[in-house]
Amino acid sequence: MVSSTAWIPFDLLEAFMVDVFKGTGVPDADARVCAEVLINADKRGIYSHGVGRLKPIYYDRIVKGKIQQPVTRFEVVRDCKSTAVVDGHHGMGMVIAKRCMEMAIDKAREHGVGMVVARNSTHYGYAAHYPLMAVKAGMIGLTGTNARPSIAPTHGTENMLGTNPLVFAMPTDEPFPFTNDYATSITQRGKIEEYARMGVRCPEGLVIDEEGKTETDPQKILVDLVKGKSALTPLGGLDEETGSYKGYGFATVVEILSSALQQGSFLKRLNGVNEQGKLVPYALGHFFLAIDIECFIDVESFKKTTGDILRGLRASRKRPGKDRIYTCGEKEYYAWQQNKDKGVPVDPSIQQELCTMRDEQKLPYKFPFE
Repeated sequence: MVSSTAWIPFDLLEAFMVDVFKGTGVPDADARVCAEVLINADKRGIYSHGVGRLKPIYYDRIVKGKIQQPVTRFEVVRDCKSTAVVDGHHGMGMVIAKRCMEMAIDKAREHGVGMVVARNSTHYGYAAHYPLMAVKAGMIGLTGTNARPSIAPTHGTENMLGTNPLVFAMPTDEPFPFTNDYATSITQRGKIEEYARMGVRCPEGLVIDEEGKTETDPQKILVDLVKGKSALTPLGGLDEETGSYKGYGFATVVEILSSALQQGSFLKRLNGVNEQGKLVPYALGHFFLAIDIECFIDVESFKKTTGDILRGLRASRKRPGKDRIYTCGEKEYYAWQQNKDKGVPVDPSIQQELCTMRDEQKLPYKFPFE
């Protein structure tokens, strides 16, 4: 029985994930897309959205829950020059999202701006992956997605909104782009899962129960979130005085853009359970925006100004006891530099999940922790 965190090489883990996806019925090319999104999250140190999501969010939903389609049917239901509406028919969210952003980039090349929205999709991994595609094309990228209800509105205790990230990526003249990738709640479900795996309690104020009291037991929180008995607090916390309405407002913006433009599901309709208590597809919605910088100014000038802004922020006066100011995307870059030769730190609970999937699919892998 393993009892400590083990480091698994990126290449080994990515190849394993490709084979696991293929074993569930995902076509080879799509399996590689899905594995790439997950391993890139781990490479950037976003462990809440890496291999730890493989079994509960994808494998189990395809194999056991049967609420996600391994073969993605990508249907363009409306195409209007710089915009498009897509139906993913409950296929692989990463595949749907990648194709949507590719469409948005192509439209931006032709029209300056491209926007594509999707309905009936599934969890698409860490959100920054898709705006970073736009950055590689010399553009600004933006995405957002709704999710199963987790956040309570300001002054409320009922989980109504998803963690609903609103994510930008912009090229700079530095070794890394500007990338903000975070939920519109103080924390998100993946982080609660991390606390549970580590066996530590959540900080107070991140989650409340039906009476509005703070919850700190991560195992209980994960159960109560599904039952609707607990809720994450929006960015800004519980009260308007601390800016709760700001996180609540941004989460609502993402909910609208992830559903109203494509007439997709929203709020409690994303619970994954029907009125009879039967598991059903989550039917998530996403939106993707690409902006061609060259339609405004040459890319190198944009990169230089953006870099100057970031460098100015990092060079500003620091609080006592703090020796560093970071800008968005910087820590993820350093995580990759630090771990690129070591691999992914995998805790004992995820190690067990890897072995379970391997054994169920009879895959010929042996991991470093064995």
